[in-house]
Amino acid sequence: MKNLNFAAELHLKLGAPASGTVESLRLLRAFLKLAPRQRFEVIKLVEDLATEDVLPEHPLS
Repeated sequence: MKNLNFAAELHLKLGAPASGTVESLRLLRAFLKLAPRQRFEVIKLVEDLATEDVLPEHPLS
């Protein structure tokens, strides 16, 4: 944030975010920088891992 007073006010009102929240935002930012094809592959990989399927037979790009 460029306005330190605004950031300080938010910190006083809301407290510090949990480390998990910060990490989630970092992952979201990285995900949004991916190309659409790569996003699809990441989503598919996570879905497969969540359902305990085996990894795809073909390598991801």
